[in-house]
Amino acid sequence: MGKIPVRMKAVIYSLSPFQQQVMSGLWKDLPHKLTKKVSENWLSASLLIGPLLGTHLYVQNYLEREKQHHRF
Repeated sequence: MGKIPVRMKAVIYSLSPFQQQVMSGLWKDLPHKLTKKVSENWLSASLLIGPLLGTHLYVQNYLEREKQHHRF
């Protein structure tokens, strides 16, 4: 009993270049998603944002004082 070769059809999926919306789901309703994540995890968010904001404000204040010091 010999094997009979079966012809396979290739299925190719493609999108039209004019209708591709790869990142649309990411940006859809972004403010609502962010507020939900922050409200659910407000402690973790404050522990992350607090030091970053404090460091940024410290550096800005330091640079401003250094500019004022070298002014005269």
